[in-house]
Amino acid sequence: MTTDKLYMDSIKSCYLKEFNAEIINIEENQIELNQTLFYPMGGGQDWDTGTIISNGREINVLEVRGRDKISHLTEPNHNLEIGQRIQASIDWDRRYRHMKMHTAQHLVSAVAYDLFDGVRTVGNQLRYDKSRIDFNPINFDDEMLSNLVNETNKLIKNGAELNIRMMTREEINEIMPPERTNMNLIPPNVEELRVVTIGDNLDLCPCAGTHVQNISEIGGIEFLNKKSKGKGTQRFSYTLK
Repeated sequence: MTTDKLYMDSIKSCYLKEFNAEIINIEENQIELNQTLFYPMGGGQDWDTGTIISNGREINVLEVRGRDKISHLTEPNHNLEIGQRIQASIDWDRRYRHMKMHTAQHLVSAVAYDLFDGVRTVGNQLRYDKSRIDFNPINFDDEMLSNLVNETNKLIKNGAELNIRMMTREEINEIMPPERTNMNLIPPNVEELRVVTIGDNLDLCPCAGTHVQNISEIGGIEFLNKKSKGKGTQRFSYTLK
């Protein structure tokens, strides 16, 4: 049985904080639920933390992993049982920070693509305190970095709404070049994809992550450092203002 991911349906569902669920499997302190709001580590984004509430006791969720079946790592001696109904809540501060970080990554990647001759995003890591994006091929100088940050922050200040919808590969490729959306990284047997769009044409990207409703919520980004990763790849690190 797969886990129903409650945050996937829409942008608004990313803002849900509490939910009810049934325990479908337990392996020591690995708990599987029939549905969850907890985001598992994936797509470069770190996992959610929070609590499972059972019989008036709060059990900490320390880590979340998985793809179809989502496993919630809890503290030991949880005394939970298969078939039990539970309540749960996510750490909203951590979730919202990840939402802003992830949306900022989409925006920075889109701006870089437009500014620097179609440079591709080839990797990312999105964390609570700082995040990074790997670009290729690129060799950033100070002016390029300044332009990238300034243009991104200008767009954030102006604001633009995000939306989530399901699209086919053909529909995506008709709007955006495949190299911009990294379609080659998605298994060819996956035909319908969850797509996150920013504004009318700022960005369109297949993504299973959590995001804010408007880029203005990001507040702004601050450049931290750059690092060469070899073969024309440079790492751009940032945090939120």
